[in-house]
Amino acid sequence: MADAASQVLLGSGLTVLSQPLMYVKVLVQVGYEPLPPTLGRNIFGRQVYQLPGLFAYAKHIVKVDGRAGLFKGLTPRLCSSAIGTVVHSKVLQVLCSFGGASKQEPVSSLEQVLKETSREMVARSAATLITHPFHVITLRCMVQFIGRETKYSGTLSAFTTIYREEGILGFFAGLIPRLLGDILSLWLCNMLAYLINTYALENGVSMAEMKSYSQAVTGFFASMLTYPFVLVSNLMAVNNCGLAGGLLPYAPTYSSWLDCWSQLHKEGNMSRGNSLFFRKVPAGKRYVWDERRFR
Repeated sequence: MADAASQVLLGSGLTVLSQPLMYVKVLVQVGYEPLPPTLGRNIFGRQVYQLPGLFAYAKHIVKVDGRAGLFKGLTPRLCSSAIGTVVHSKVLQVLCSFGGASKQEPVSSLEQVLKETSREMVARSAATLITHPFHVITLRCMVQFIGRETKYSGTLSAFTTIYREEGILGFFAGLIPRLLGDILSLWLCNMLAYLINTYALENGVSMAEMKSYSQAVTGFFASMLTYPFVLVSNLMAVNNCGLAGGLLPYAPTYSSWLDCWSQLHKEGNMSRGNSLFFRKVPAGKRYVWDERRFR
């Protein structure tokens, strides 16, 4: 219990600290660009037109809504983080007790990696499934900034609104690509780490050191590869929900997450929002001031 409580507290603290970053990221993912491009320099020192980065975007939000505006959607996100941590921990405990993890088997063996990854996949999926309604509410609270709406003003009232307008399925908008992205990222990360630990690193390096280095590198690589799933999931969570950010001109009504994926691929927007620094102006598109976006 003490360990679970400490994990919840740590997760809550990180959630609060990362809230402004996620807020800006979500608005960029939707395609909302409240500030026009400016002339700046890229990492090579060349003059290019760039879109506002994290700090300029956050400064604009503060100008409109004050500092508290950077924390819209924090309450449902904290609920999601706390509940997800508890569910993940409990499911993992149950799976380990049923599986009876072998102490004789080497930690680095492929069979052990497959077992641990499978358990982690089930635990993460269970946590994602249970907390996804809070995730949907979080995203919609954030996207309200675009149209200055107040439709999702509270967590409990948001549950009522979604159930009344969309039914049970509304709470799970964007769930499939989110689950797929999490599962692919987990397996890519763990299998790449296993390959690096087994074949690339020297025998003299301890297992703890190998894990610390390889997990960081492979985790970053896996998150980059599976980012389109995150983008599609977030867009589907707000699509056609009655908010300006989920309707034209920002997005058409997608028939499914595959339709959303296809449209983003055609437009060359599969990595939109992946980076919040050194953001390039989309090639072949012009900035429309009235709509605060590129087309």
